[in-house]
Amino acid sequence: MNASLISLEVSVIALGLVLMLADLLVPAARRRFLGYAAIAALGVLLLTSLSGHGSCSLTGTAFHGAFINDGLSLFFKRFFLIAAILVLFIAVEFSDRLAAVSEYYSLIVFALAGMLFAASSNDFAMLFVSIELITITFYVLVSFQRGKLQSLEAGVKYLILGALSSAFMIFGIALIWGTTGKLNFTELAAVAPQFETSKIFLLGVLLVLVGLGFKISAFPFQIWTPDVYQGAPTPTTAFLAIGSKAAGFVLLLRVLFTAVPNVTHHWENLLIVISGITILYGNLCALPQRNLKRLLGYSSISHAGYLLLGVAALNADGSAAILYYLAGYLFTVLAAFLVIALVLRHLDAEDISGLAGLNQRSPLLAATMTISMVSLAGIPPLAGFFGKFLLLKSAVEAAQTTQNHGYYYLVFVALAGVVISLYYYFGVIRAIYWSKETKELPPIELSGSAKLAAWVCIAGIFWLGLFPNTVLNLAIQAVSVLK
Repeated sequence: MNASLISLEVSVIALGLVLMLADLLVPAARRRFLGYAAIAALGVLLLTSLSGHGSCSLTGTAFHGAFINDGLSLFFKRFFLIAAILVLFIAVEFSDRLAAVSEYYSLIVFALAGMLFAASSNDFAMLFVSIELITITFYVLVSFQRGKLQSLEAGVKYLILGALSSAFMIFGIALIWGTTGKLNFTELAAVAPQFETSKIFLLGVLLVLVGLGFKISAFPFQIWTPDVYQGAPTPTTAFLAIGSKAAGFVLLLRVLFTAVPNVTHHWENLLIVISGITILYGNLCALPQRNLKRLLGYSSISHAGYLLLGVAALNADGSAAILYYLAGYLFTVLAAFLVIALVLRHLDAEDISGLAGLNQRSPLLAATMTISMVSLAGIPPLAGFFGKFLLLKSAVEAAQTTQNHGYYYLVFVALAGVVISLYYYFGVIRAIYWSKETKELPPIELSGSAKLAAWVCIAGIFWLGLFPNTVLNLAIQAVSVLK
C-alpha cells in the first residue's frame, strides 16, 4: 500500500487529536484562537493540494482497492477542505456560545476526515465506515449546546433517524454481498449485469439508496432536516447543510455509476419522481417559515431535489452539473449561515424579524445575506442560476436521448419550484431593507476574520456565476472516471 495516498486523511485526523489535546494545555480564555490554528493548518493542506503536491495529486488505490484517489475524489476533497475552513470561521465567531470550544473544533475536523474518506470510497465497507464517522461526529455536534433543550431534541432526532438510515444501508450492503460475494465497487461492476434480474440484489441496491436518501434529505427521508437545522448550533447546521449533503452525493454517484452502472436504469423513473416531489415539498414547506434556520432547512430539501435531478438524468452532464451546483451552494449557504451566526447569536430565536434594519447595522452583512438569497433563488448572474441551468439542461438532454417524457415534467416542476422559492427568499431580503419592525439597534462590529469570510463567500458566488467554465471543466474532468 502506498501510504502517501492517505496522507491527507492522516494529517486531518492528527489535527483533530492535537486540538483535543490542546484543550488540556491552552488556557480557557485563549482556546477560541485554536480555531484560527485549525484554519491555518487546513489552509496549508488546501494550498498543497491546489499546487499539485501532496496526496490529493496522487492517483491509485489503497486497502486492496477499497480506497481510491482519482479525479472525483480530488474535486470533493478540495471541496470539503474549503467548506471546513469556512465553517471554522463561523465557529470562531460563534465560540462565545460554546462551553468546550476546542472539542467543538476537533469534532468539525473529525467530521471532515469522514468526508475525505467518503470521497475516496470504492468499497461498501469503506462507504459505511466513512458515512458512520460523519454521522457519529454530527450526533455530538448537533447536541453540543447541552444547556439548550432544542439542541438536545435535535440530537436525539438525528441519532434515531440516523441509526435507522444506517440500518437500511447495512442491510442493503448485506444483501448485495450475499448475492454477489463482492463489496469492492470495481469488482461489483464486473458481475452486476449477471444479477440484473435478481430481486434480492436489486432490493439491496435500493436499501443502500434509501440509506443515502436520509443523508441527503431526499423525500420521503427528510423528516429530520428542519428540526435538526433549527436546534443545532449554527456552525453545525452550516457544515451539515453542505458537508454532509455533498458526502451523500459523492457516495450516491459512486454507487450508481461505479458499483452498479449496468442496473441504474431500473431507478430512472423512481429518481424522477423523488426529485420532483423533493423540490415541491421543500419549497412549499418553506413558505410559512419565520425561523431562518428552519427556512434554510426546508430550502436544503428543495436543493437536494435539484441535485437529484442531475442524478436522475443518468448522464455525464448531469453528474458534472451536480458538482458545479454543490460548489456554488457551498459559498451561498455558508454566506447565509455566517450572517445568522453573527447577527442572531445573542437572540433566543433565529427569527427573520431579527434581520430588521441590518442594512443600517452592517451593510456588509446585509449585502452578504442578500446575495446569498438571490443566488439560492437562482437569479442571474450568480452561481445558483448557472447551477440550476446546467441541471435543467442535463434533464432535457436525457429526455431527448431516452424519449422519456417524465424528464419534461420534472423540468416543469423544477421551474415551478424556482418561482415558489422567490417568495420566501425575497421575504428575507424584505426584512433586511424594508421591514416595519425596524428597531434602533447598535451597529454590528465585525472582526477581521468575519469580514474575510464574508468577502470570500461573496467572491465565490460571483466568480462561479460570471466565470463558470473553470469549475465546470474541473467537474467534467472529475466525473469522467464514472461509467
